Amino acid sequence: MAAALQVLPCLARTPLRPLLWGRPGARLASGMALAEHARKLFESTIDAVLPGPMMHRALSLDPGSGQLKVRDRSFQLRQNLYLVGFGKAVLGMAAAAEELLGKHLVQGVISVPKGIRAAMEYTGKQEMLLKSHSRVQVFEGAEDNLPDHDALRAALAIRQLAEGGGSALLPAPIPPITLEEKQTLTKLLAARGATIQELNTIRKALSQLKGGGLAQAAYPAQVISLILSDVVGDPVDVIASGPTVASVHNVQDCLHILNHYGLRAALPRSVKTVLAQADSDPRGPHTCGHVLNVIIGSNALALAEAQQQAEALGYRAVVLSTTMQGNVKSVAQFYGLLAQVAGAHLSLPSTGAPVEEGEQLHELAAELQLPDLQLKEALEVVAGAKGPICVLAGGEPTVQLQGSGKGGRNQELALRVAAELGQRPLGPVEVLFLSGGTDGRDGPTEAAGAWIMPELAHQATTEGLDVATFLAHNDSHTFFHRFQGGAHLLYTGLTGTNVMDVHFLFLKPQ
Repeated sequence: MAAALQVLPCLARTPLRPLLWGRPGARLASGMALAEHARKLFESTIDAVLPGPMMHRALSLDPGSGQLKVRDRSFQLRQNLYLVGFGKAVLGMAAAAEELLGKHLVQGVISVPKGIRAAMEYTGKQEMLLKSHSRVQVFEGAEDNLPDHDALRAALAIRQLAEGGGSALLPAPIPPITLEEKQTLTKLLAARGATIQELNTIRKALSQLKGGGLAQAAYPAQVISLILSDVVGDPVDVIASGPTVASVHNVQDCLHILNHYGLRAALPRSVKTVLAQADSDPRGPHTCGHVLNVIIGSNALALAEAQQQAEALGYRAVVLSTTMQGNVKSVAQFYGLLAQVAGAHLSLPSTGAPVEEGEQLHELAAELQLPDLQLKEALEVVAGAKGPICVLAGGEPTVQLQGSGKGGRNQELALRVAAELGQRPLGPVEVLFLSGGTDGRDGPTEAAGAWIMPELAHQATTEGLDVATFLAHNDSHTFFHRFQGGAHLLYTGLTGTNVMDVHFLFLKPQ
């Protein structure tokens, strides 16, 4: 959320509605103790990054003097504050901000995902909703996280407000590029496995507001940008395509990405025109000195909460990485090897892990190039443990589409991990893996993700379901929907927040 904001009152945390495993009446598989613990951890992970608590941690206000404190900076408010925002968490952030802004807030415009207000009403999250007399105008758009005409209307309203006083939710392409052309290019890049960093590099080059464009529109007004990170590594120039951060990318970066995915020759004439006219230097660095960018929520914050909760449940818990990325096939193989190596430590402490698999695990870790990977530390924790282990990670792997099935990266990752675990000797260790999106939506499905256990592939065969076939068609959601009545699907509804995905690997000696 990019906004000039005021502080929040102390807001009580409202817990999520009970998280559902599968459809109502679905039969749950074995491993219910681990599954119940996984559910609690996923709830606490999301609860830690709900808008109200995050805003309260970042801001404070002196009502008497009108002094707004944002971390270690202070700002004087004199009924001169305008609010704009965009993203999956911004509805709750705006509601929390307006609660305290009172007379200082003049006007606001926010762009939020289609259906999020109805979802918050349905789940009883009144603290995430604006009041009926709100001075903040709400636009809903970007269905299935793709820019559309509703999001374009919101972007234009935001620009108008900025000049007067989430990335798909802030389209505003540079003419003569049309919204449809920008949509098509975004879909093509995503289908070919482009990372969020690559997608946002292209988006910034084609947008009026991204890559520092919003900050330029607001100049010379002071801008305070409160950011909830949904990007690996928390780079402020990439999150929501950096609307309040001068772009560090140039046209050559864009052309390199387009060449890499074989799309340069197929570009619409309008896109070629804009890229040809663009300055190769970063846009707007001279106008961003009036901006304070503050990250108030991240995957690391969510996993820190999950670690505390796991330890309270009796697990030795360790955060492996907050930057899990790369091809989902490689990430699944990594988790399969990790489970095998860790399982050997737990079941055969005197002999240790199998040498060959240990070497493969470290080689694959090097290939994934995860900057904050704590693999050595995690294995040391496992080796010293005398009871159950919980390995926590987060990030955003990518899926390269090959089929026309229905799914999302979390469900596909879970199914691929199940296939890996099903063919590895794990010993007398109970294992459960969960992958879930903190926004409550995994791809174009109603599920947030899924959880699996090693026996899933074998159990699926008895139901006439072949895991490999579903994976070949990127049809993970259909698989989990059919398998055991949908019991392994993870349903939360829209959560009103988003700090990427979380992965939990539980190992419990039998």
